[in-house]
Amino acid sequence: MTHPLSMGIDLGGTKIHAVVLGPDGSTQWEKRIATPRDDYAATLGALVGLVEAGDEATGRQGMTVGLGGPGSLTPEGLLKNANSTWMNGQAIERDLTLALKRPVRFANDANCLALSEATDGAGAGHPVVFAVILGTGNGAGIAVNGRVLTGPNGLAGEFGHIPLPWAEASDPKFDCYCGQRGCNETVLSGTGIARDHEYVTGQRITTGEVAQRAAAGDSACIATLERHSVRLAKALAGVINLLDPDVIVLGGGVSLMPHLYERVPALWSQWVFSGGLKDAVRTKLRPSVHGDASGVRGAAWLWR
Repeated sequence: MTHPLSMGIDLGGTKIHAVVLGPDGSTQWEKRIATPRDDYAATLGALVGLVEAGDEATGRQGMTVGLGGPGSLTPEGLLKNANSTWMNGQAIERDLTLALKRPVRFANDANCLALSEATDGAGAGHPVVFAVILGTGNGAGIAVNGRVLTGPNGLAGEFGHIPLPWAEASDPKFDCYCGQRGCNETVLSGTGIARDHEYVTGQRITTGEVAQRAAAGDSACIATLERHSVRLAKALAGVINLLDPDVIVLGGGVSLMPHLYERVPALWSQWVFSGGLKDAVRTKLRPSVHGDASGVRGAAWLWR
């Protein structure tokens, strides 16, 4: 089966990434620009400019446009739950459709990751794929037989905003921007790693510095990454108990830490409901094949 040229746009809090994919998934054109923060009109204008640039570069006027970003749409078409808070309450899909005079499809950025990796990435050929973004924030998406699940509330896969299961008394319960405390996002995201390290040690350093110092043998940083691995194993064990996916795919900056793919599966069997059988967990944990381009590729596949 072949597909026409399609454009995908990944609307992030700091950058906007656009790509045009060919029928075989090859990149025909791409561009990245800074996101006009705290300015909805300017953000909308930037999106229109990217689509026009992609049209001109490829000669494909009127190609399909898929948009991925944080949050989800209400039944009325208004964006909610976006950590890019200036976008909340805006009819982004409708407004961009009107501005471009062609239909646009919007999906949560984690759903785009799931669709991308289920289509031609780490979950290709598998019936159920659960994809997790471990970046500045923490979201997830579910793809079943190559189609994204959304749900009547647009909340399917909102992994970042459920509490950490089997939490210990020593686990911090940080405030979350969603208004709750102790959400997965507050300890599993890249921001959460740095926050936890400061909470335990009093040292304010970046997550990248934690990883670098751990690699150099710093015991406090090694301990921070181990606490993170344990918490991620618990959180994903809860997903396996509920959804039983064939593959769990990790994306985002934290997913580049190679120890996760050995350490987390070695730990999660303690909490997966398996009757104590050795090697009973068949779910695979894999890094995203397309890296930071996976979300934008998934947005392009929204019209498949």
